[in-house]
Amino acid sequence: MTVHLYYTDSFLYEFDAVVVDTIPPTAAGQRPALVLDRTAFYPTSGGQVFDTGVLVPISPAGEQARVVEVAEREDGSILHFVENGAAIPKGSRVHGIIDAGRRRDHMQQHSGQHLLSAAFVRLFQMPTVSFHMGDDYCSIDLETKSLLSEQVEAAERLANEVILENRNVDVRFVTQDEARSLGLRKLPPPERGELRLVDIRDFDLTACGGTHVRSTGQIGCILLRKIEKARQGIRVEFVCGLRAVRSARRDYTTLAEAAGLYSTHIWELPQQIRKAQDEAKVARRIREQLQAELAEQLAIRILSETNASNSRKVVARLFADRELDFIKLLAQTITRLEPNVVAFFGSTQGQAALVFAQSGGLPFDMGGMMKDALSMLGGRGGGSKDMAQGGPQTTEEIGSLLKTLAESIQRS
Repeated sequence: MTVHLYYTDSFLYEFDAVVVDTIPPTAAGQRPALVLDRTAFYPTSGGQVFDTGVLVPISPAGEQARVVEVAEREDGSILHFVENGAAIPKGSRVHGIIDAGRRRDHMQQHSGQHLLSAAFVRLFQMPTVSFHMGDDYCSIDLETKSLLSEQVEAAERLANEVILENRNVDVRFVTQDEARSLGLRKLPPPERGELRLVDIRDFDLTACGGTHVRSTGQIGCILLRKIEKARQGIRVEFVCGLRAVRSARRDYTTLAEAAGLYSTHIWELPQQIRKAQDEAKVARRIREQLQAELAEQLAIRILSETNASNSRKVVARLFADRELDFIKLLAQTITRLEPNVVAFFGSTQGQAALVFAQSGGLPFDMGGMMKDALSMLGGRGGGSKDMAQGGPQTTEEIGSLLKTLAESIQRS
């Protein structure tokens, strides 16, 4: 079993150790790994992600190995996965150097999570059932069916008040029996050996194996961001410390840029966006009405210019300046205005499109014709007996295809 140095000192960024085992790379692509007799590298566990850094060979001297992932085995030994090509033999003495910036960030997030979880319990009796730490944000899942914005703000405010009070964060070890009498926020399942407790003075006491700050002031601040439903209840996304500063700066920059586009203040953005959405809805309705009127006028003109053959009017048109929505509307309109009309329309504006349609009661199969057309032109599409649409991959032969289809209907 590896000695876990981070259990007693989360601020230990450098240490010496001996390589007690080496794990070769696997055929599945897993990197080689080193097992040390002692380590300050934290492995992924309890929602907290692993440390990174380097291992520098001391005896014998050699090329340093970059630690890119850390994991713990069931027997308590720690695997330090290193980049391929870093060969440090068993028995070597090494000097480990933790990425201090990454470790400090993890301590801020994890200690902030303890504060936040305790705040939701104290204020609303909402226990945390899971914790996740990502590269950009963290989240907790609360055991509750609903969460009001006022409750979110209250928990955030309480957690930040405890940060400002700069309360001590202590680590101690107790037995399971002792833990049961201490009023832990969450008592872990029975296990052998001692429990490691993280104690935020007069606010939270819970069992945890992660790395933590020495006082709440080192967390900096907590910012709650996104709230959404999750399988276990309600998920609360948050960031702490420098992550919160970066997040707030990014949000402000984005809001300020958006406000500039609307020539308004950032706090007036919601009102301006709602106004723009309402205006867009009105404009869309007007556009749809104009499109319908234009399609009807064009359909009337096309029908007046088309002679009937075998008691049917067959129309084939390729549009270079109309998109799918319009030619589909035109096909629907032209087959509605008169009986016994067959329309073969194509468009090369934007994404190429085909629309085949016929008046109700005619015997042809537009869906089958579309399938045959796309087998020649490539692409996907389909439809019913009376109307079908598709997106051909090539456009060079669309005009001749439409003409051929029209001629075959006229002869039938």
